[in-house]
Amino acid sequence: MKLITAIVKPYRLDEVKTALQEIGVHGLTVTEAGGYGRQRGHTEVYRGAEYQVDLVPKVRIEVVVEDADADAVVDTVVKAARTGKIGDGKVWTVPVETVVRVRTDERGPDAL
Repeated sequence: MKLITAIVKPYRLDEVKTALQEIGVHGLTVTEAGGYGRQRGHTEVYRGAEYQVDLVPKVRIEVVVEDADADAVVDTVVKAARTGKIGDGKVWTVPVETVVRVRTDERGPDAL
């Protein structure tokens, strides 16, 4: 199994959720996040004063899938999140050793 983590722009969340549902992903976790990459934040003007925004608002999406489905899920997230502009985000995968459904004590693929 793989844990797929994606950091995307908040306004792309609905597109990513819809795209994942279309390929059969049944569950995901979404967390509000803040950070920066190469753009190092940005400058905004508020009431005539200019200030630096160091942490750009982002959304963190996490999905656990079977190994065979991981590439398709990554490709789906990338396509749905892409705007073509700087700050579109990142997607990465890590191996998952064990998954347990708390309610039923199911383990492994049955717990997904």
